[in-house]
Amino acid sequence: MGDRGQPPGPGSPHGSPPTLITLTLLLLLSGQAHSQCKILRCNAEYTLSLRGGGSPGTPRGGGRGGPAPGALCRALRSYALCTRRTARTCRGDLAFHSAVHGIEDLMIQHNCSRQGPTAPPPARGPALPGAGPAPLSPDPCDYEARFSRLHGRAPGFLHCASFGDPHVRSFHHHFHTCRVQGAWPLLDNDFLFVQATSSPVASGANATTTRKITIIFKNMQECIDQKVYQAEVDNLPAAFEDGSVNGGDRPGGSSLSIRTANPGSHVEIRAAYIGTTIVIRQTAGQLSFSIRVAEDVARAFSAEQDLQLCVGGCPPSQRLSRSERNRRGAIAVDTARRLCKEGLPVEDAYFQSCVFDVSVSGDPNFTVAAQTALDDARVFLPDLEKLHLFPSDAAPPLSPASRLLSGLFVLWLCIQ
Repeated sequence: MGDRGQPPGPGSPHGSPPTLITLTLLLLLSGQAHSQCKILRCNAEYTLSLRGGGSPGTPRGGGRGGPAPGALCRALRSYALCTRRTARTCRGDLAFHSAVHGIEDLMIQHNCSRQGPTAPPPARGPALPGAGPAPLSPDPCDYEARFSRLHGRAPGFLHCASFGDPHVRSFHHHFHTCRVQGAWPLLDNDFLFVQATSSPVASGANATTTRKITIIFKNMQECIDQKVYQAEVDNLPAAFEDGSVNGGDRPGGSSLSIRTANPGSHVEIRAAYIGTTIVIRQTAGQLSFSIRVAEDVARAFSAEQDLQLCVGGCPPSQRLSRSERNRRGAIAVDTARRLCKEGLPVEDAYFQSCVFDVSVSGDPNFTVAAQTALDDARVFLPDLEKLHLFPSDAAPPLSPASRLLSGLFVLWLCIQ
């Protein structure tokens, strides 16, 4: 039996009325909606539609007082239509994205088709008698708690990293070595922007390393003020640019925090309001970046924000081969392999990247960059079966769309 005030979802064995689930959803999202975003109206209309589809104590095929399956599907289609109509003004609103995914989950659970009749406009009336007090909503700036309460499961997460030459591990487990110079975006979505700036390892060298990382946490309603973090080689501050160590004076300001266990070489930033943790490290005169981010947040971007190395990996024209054949470096490949093998016994993409960096740069300290990147992946990856990547699964064949994206990326670099 579910806890009082926290009924199980429609897909649970208890079959609680979807009306109460949507009341919970309405409360969960109310603290997040932007003033111009009409998602609260969509939530309220959906709740009222369900009341018209069957009242408590009148099962009509839905079980335990819920609406009949047909009525529920009609209400969900109306709900989906309402969200589409308000999508333009809700861009960047996490409440809106959560509602859209919640609709999708319920339609799948109840085998609702996307096409079909919708619910009639709901008649607004007093609250249902005997419904009891509404359940308390979790902190609107605690993404994981809010998502779990809404969906009845833990949220999904994605991992991306950049280290060494730089080598980029994308959200989709592609592993590339890049030659890009200058500033390029790792992430660019509605909540977060991350830019890395790289320069050659040595004069005339193709290989580059990251020398500067800029992160912008975008303003989010009652949770945080916009915050900027900037790190450079030999300057890894444990504070945002304005000197603060949290999200500001808003009610959810503590949901963004920055800390360091090893000043000058390791900083961790936690953004609980968007389910994100970022680690910045300095090793061997270069910066590395690692992130664990909620799927909804990582995917909240438009076509204009498509140039993201964490999403698409390095553009094809900017990739370097990690092959050991015919490579001339400052350290012999056999020596580099021996140094890397001490901390990376599995000859995966991390090991290959280590050998590449050590042999090209001549600096044995680059072994630490690959080792810590692997350690971060071990902590951040939701599926440890994907921890070790090998050439066959780390760099899939390029599609025509990927080649087009590469050309656009190079053009974007040229005009910066």
